[in-house]
Amino acid sequence: MMKTQVILLVVVVVMAATAAAGRQPSYSYSAPRTRIGSGGAPRTKDFVQYSANSREANYDFSYAVKDDYSSNDFGHQESRDGDNTHGSYYVHLPDGRLQTVTYYVDGDSGYVADVSYQGEAQYPAYESRKAPVYAPHRSHYIVSNSDESFEVPFYSSPRRSYGFH
Repeated sequence: MMKTQVILLVVVVVMAATAAAGRQPSYSYSAPRTRIGSGGAPRTKDFVQYSANSREANYDFSYAVKDDYSSNDFGHQESRDGDNTHGSYYVHLPDGRLQTVTYYVDGDSGYVADVSYQGEAQYPAYESRKAPVYAPHRSHYIVSNSDESFEVPFYSSPRRSYGFH
């Protein structure tokens, strides 16, 4: 009777393990599915279609950052109307000068920039200082119940020798 119960228990455990293995998620990778409308073209409600009749780009933006704590001071301004873009950006350099870049793009002319600097570069005098020399700590012990004291000897690590003797 006991032997039958053990066999029955083993069968139930194996069946449960097999069923659990079948329920684990499976992962597969494939090309994304597209929804095709009539004529083989994607349906317009599923995809954004661009045409040659789209509006020309037209925008203006600007920003500026001035943080005295970190000494950051920079900004950017740009305007665009169709193929014509113009703008400028500036940054205060660590040497005290102001660098300004004024640029434009006019159709197929490409990016045309004019870089200018205001102010005189300032370089503070460099002070050469001798690096501090640190001595290794020397422990000094006092023997209890005695006026006697002694220093623990300091041993340096042995020098490496790569030659054969």
